[in-house]
Amino acid sequence: MTWDDLDWSILERLRATFLAAHGATGSYWQGPADLAHYDFTYGERIGWKWDAVLGELTRRGWSPPARATMLDWGCGSGVAGRRVLAAWPALAASGRLRLADHSPPAVAYATRRAREAFPGLDAAPATNEQNAEVLVISHVLNDLDAAGEANLATRLAAAEVVLWVEPGTSAVAGQLVAWRERLRATARVVLPCPHQGPCGMLQPENARHWCHHFARPPAGVFADSGWVKFGQRAGIDLRSLPYACLVLDRRPDPAPLPAHAARIIGRPESFKPYTRLLSCSTAGIEPLTVPKRRAPALHKALQKPDHARLCQWTREGNEILDAVPLGES
Repeated sequence: MTWDDLDWSILERLRATFLAAHGATGSYWQGPADLAHYDFTYGERIGWKWDAVLGELTRRGWSPPARATMLDWGCGSGVAGRRVLAAWPALAASGRLRLADHSPPAVAYATRRAREAFPGLDAAPATNEQNAEVLVISHVLNDLDAAGEANLATRLAAAEVVLWVEPGTSAVAGQLVAWRERLRATARVVLPCPHQGPCGMLQPENARHWCHHFARPPAGVFADSGWVKFGQRAGIDLRSLPYACLVLDRRPDPAPLPAHAARIIGRPESFKPYTRLLSCSTAGIEPLTVPKRRAPALHKALQKPDHARLCQWTREGNEILDAVPLGES
């Protein structure tokens, strides 16, 4: 697939279907061409979100069990499973990939692409109701009905590790928080939370906020005429990649975060005299500021998209005076 191969009628039909999705929608895919077009465009953008999540996990020294069965549940074109395998070659070399989707053409496409990307990988369609040690879930919450939620709950209860990425909208992020609250009693939350307590987003005063983050497109995307044309025609801002995520681990924690670790929610807002941000920590969800006069270097650094979002603050009241990045080794 190249940019010259694209059939825009397929892409426009797919986007209209995605935007209308709510509850069980049936199969998106009318044939292999739909999956190939999706994988090359919309799926690749989802891959950039996965790169952000998997990159942070890698920098923190976290990895899934290597000799494990990984289930890509609701696999679509299989982009999420392939991104996970690329991030941890040991899993690709010694593990197994199973793919599940309500669409048989999607399972066939994802299986073929995984085998092409990782020769020798034991990749195959999942058997009925298959569980796995590593569960990968990507962009499914808009498509689930009650039966789908029950099926997902069973898969979640059986997995040792869960890697889950969803769109960064308020509604979907709120659903992911609800799943976190259901699961945190039996699994350790690795991402996005810097603590294991109740989610601060559930407090009434935080009703207008939601737990979302932003990935960065790869270098060169904005100079790529194919991506620029795609963004314009599809009505997509290539600069904006909001996502919500949840990573769970039922294994012991070899390197717990400091007690006062904090995560920036969303994007900091920079003004001339200060930077304003939303901080998540054991203290809850707090609006904090970084005064330019007292912390000029941090005020400037937070304007850069590559500044660490997981930090330990030095504070006076609601002002941050310094930040030590965490998990950036």
